[in-house]
Amino acid sequence: MNGLTGAYVQGGSVLHRLPAGVKLAALVPACTALVLLRSPPALAGAGLVVAGLYALSRVGVAAAWAQVRPVRWFAVALFAMQWAFVDLQGAASTTLRVVLAVALAGLVTLTTRTSAMMAALERGLAPVRLVGLDPFRMSLLLSMTVRSVPVVAALATRVREAQRARGVERSLRAFAVPLVVSSLRHADALGEALIARGLDDD
Repeated sequence: MNGLTGAYVQGGSVLHRLPAGVKLAALVPACTALVLLRSPPALAGAGLVVAGLYALSRVGVAAAWAQVRPVRWFAVALFAMQWAFVDLQGAASTTLRVVLAVALAGLVTLTTRTSAMMAALERGLAPVRLVGLDPFRMSLLLSMTVRSVPVVAALATRVREAQRARGVERSLRAFAVPLVVSSLRHADALGEALIARGLDDD
């Protein structure tokens, strides 16, 4: 693992060797293509492509599953809502789009070091200097945001599982309080890591 909150998996695959900027740039048209695909068979084909990319990356099944596992219940709820208000095909298409987009973003995270991602973002954000903003701090913010989303989602999954074990899965308080506390602890740990690297605001 690498980075402040990263899920990077060490490897030497073609995807690992691709420049971070190329992967981030490719993510945009890839997700756009998912939105444009309408039928479940077409999206299933896209799913095979994503699965092939994961196989090519050689990050392992556990790491791959960890990218989509936190959104599995959201996907189930989304599918049910779409089926109720649209139709079965629409529900399947929308759910597949979301899951595949998350999987693609996760693949970029798994095969890209935090430092490389930040450097690519900083280069892409260089023009913001013209309006008085700091590209480095903006790239840091974006990188940490991207990498913190799966962390918080995983925290929510663990809290939900703990709720079920205690038999209080219907309690909003029993879900919200531990999640907020865990998130704050994660934020504190992240802040300490940033300070240790000399990235505080002092």
